[in-house]
Amino acid sequence: MKITNNEGLPKPFVSFAESDYQYKPKQYSVSAITRGLKQTILKRRHFDEIEQDVSEMIWLLLGTAVHKVLEEAEEEDAELKEEYLKIDIGEYKLSGRFDLYNGDTKTITDYKTSSVWKVIYGDYDEYRLQLLIYAWMLRKIGIEVNKGQIILILKDHKKTRAKYKKDYPNLPVKKIEFTFTDEDFENVEKFINMKFEKIKKYEQLPDDEILHCSPEDRWREPDKFAVKEDGKKRACRVLDSKEQAEKWMENNKGDFIEYRAGEDKKCKDYCNVNEYCDYYNEVVLKQEEVS
Repeated sequence: MKITNNEGLPKPFVSFAESDYQYKPKQYSVSAITRGLKQTILKRRHFDEIEQDVSEMIWLLLGTAVHKVLEEAEEEDAELKEEYLKIDIGEYKLSGRFDLYNGDTKTITDYKTSSVWKVIYGDYDEYRLQLLIYAWMLRKIGIEVNKGQIILILKDHKKTRAKYKKDYPNLPVKKIEFTFTDEDFENVEKFINMKFEKIKKYEQLPDDEILHCSPEDRWREPDKFAVKEDGKKRACRVLDSKEQAEKWMENNKGDFIEYRAGEDKKCKDYCNVNEYCDYYNEVVLKQEEVS
């Protein structure tokens, strides 16, 4: 990856961003298989061509700093921390490093830095999946795991808002707990095998023939239909379909329906291989031009 420093930040910022990491053939990390596989494959293929500025990696720096501080803190006798795992999946290997495991409670823990919106929306599915995969890996080497927990550090928490907003988190840290069942482990094993079957297939395909990332992986915001009055900027009502908007207009005010196209937010703002992606170039960019 080519690192730039357009803002002229001090050398330590650049040193942090620079990495001599090289992808290992036939080995994929937990984070790699839980994101869209098109993004995963393209990032490996074009890693030496990708250009990213240090200023765009500040939140990564914060997350790494949090992990570093907690990694150096003393753990309890029954705990393991920052252990690296590697499990064979056919001809491939699945790798990952969990943050903490407690043998007394049979709980695996992961630390995350995030926005308060994660808590407000209760958007924990990706975190739960990653924890479950780590738990599955530990069970594969004979370590019992029944529960998982995320310690979520909210980087944009505001104490004043916590006092007055009902759904706002009270504190800048949040613990989210999960219980894992035998069915969970059976399902996640199927998920892992399915992902590696797709990886084996996609590795043989040209960039443009790899199946597009799912709407969930693209952080797709759905299309909306706004009922509006002539001469007014603000919508009377915003609905999920044209049919709903038309029905609402039958008994309410409104002169016309404005179509508001949904957005693939990850493609636009958080994918550093979008320039190599046919979906981004043929769909997302064209949609922006129309807008």
